[in-house]
Amino acid sequence: MSAVPAASARSSVTTSILIIGVLFFLIGFFTWLNGPLITFVKLAFELDEVGAFLVLMVFYLSYFFLALPAAWILKRTGMKKGLSLSLLVMAVGAVLFAHYAQQRWYPGALSGLFVIGSGLALLQTAVNPYISILGPIETAARRIALMGICNKIAGILAPLLIGSLVLHGIGDLADQVAAADAATRATLLDGFASKIQAPYMGMAGLLVVLAVAVLFSPLPELKTSEANATPPAAPGTRERTSIFQFPHLWLGVMCLFVYVGVEVMAGDAIGTYGHGFDLPLDQTKLFTSITLAAMLAGYIVGLLVIPHLVSQSKYLSISATLGVLFCIGALFTHGYVSVGFVAALGFANAMMWPAIFPLAIRGLGRFTETGSALLVMAIAGGAIIPQAFAVLKQHFDFQWVFAGLMVPCYLYILFYSLRGYRIGLPRDAA
Repeated sequence: MSAVPAASARSSVTTSILIIGVLFFLIGFFTWLNGPLITFVKLAFELDEVGAFLVLMVFYLSYFFLALPAAWILKRTGMKKGLSLSLLVMAVGAVLFAHYAQQRWYPGALSGLFVIGSGLALLQTAVNPYISILGPIETAARRIALMGICNKIAGILAPLLIGSLVLHGIGDLADQVAAADAATRATLLDGFASKIQAPYMGMAGLLVVLAVAVLFSPLPELKTSEANATPPAAPGTRERTSIFQFPHLWLGVMCLFVYVGVEVMAGDAIGTYGHGFDLPLDQTKLFTSITLAAMLAGYIVGLLVIPHLVSQSKYLSISATLGVLFCIGALFTHGYVSVGFVAALGFANAMMWPAIFPLAIRGLGRFTETGSALLVMAIAGGAIIPQAFAVLKQHFDFQWVFAGLMVPCYLYILFYSLRGYRIGLPRDAA
């Protein structure tokens, strides 16, 4: 069922999709900056890999802590005010990161990333259910795929932008820093760190402008309790009165947790993976863009075949199977070929979020906002699984660690696509 009345003008729906598309572009841009930021902070703050991966830990944990408060905020502010507020929070975070990164104070820079992630938690808690119920829930994956194209175009551009403005010549700089005395090293690193300030201050200004634009935009308010109604209870059973009475949601939360983990591993950790083969820094800094290009191709394919040729759940099964196969391919190859298999995971991952999210919130009715917040909390998988990779690869072969973390995640996603999303729902609704 759709939240948009039958009499609504098609242009109004199109305008709403365009506005939400811009917001998904922003989500993608800030999210996929994390890959090159790992390279940046490792040199600028003179960190080991475990310390550098705190970029992912702090950024994605903000979703865990802020998603439920975000649902509470949205219920009180409404859609447009909540979206505007999220953009302003992100702007504050961008200013904080620019200031403290330029000063080379790592805890302050991480606090800026946490604030950016907090704004994104509020933004994601709103836009994901919104786009899911803007039309029929059965075709939600197609709409989210369109949003994913916006997201991944931004993800391709973000590493290229930071790579050209901040990380250009980083391989030579790293060699200079390694050979320099303490005073010269500090001067070189101060100059390198200062390059990050202008891009982030520019993004902060743009976010403020967009916050005002969204506030005065024609986005309609949608009532999720009407658009995503809970299926009628079976005869002889009680109506559901608690979020804990929807097992398909909780299984979906775990599914999104492992999905975001594998997505971040393929996108943000691919540079570190490639560096394990001693590939040059000036090449590994761009590997995230290759994964995102593969994801973009995956979104286009998903947009063409769902739901006309395959259902959301069927395509999710295909994607999970591809994920397992590509991980095995990465394990038993080396160098650029192995990195190519990791990048190909972007194609496998592309349609997972668009399929999992609507399957998990289906039929939640008045619990849709809370269910959406729980799913957004699951984005914390992007903090835990990559950090486990960074720690374990210090003690074991990085290819086996990568496969050992990734394959079980894809197998769980396969389970959810075959069975998990139907558990607890009436047969006709599942």
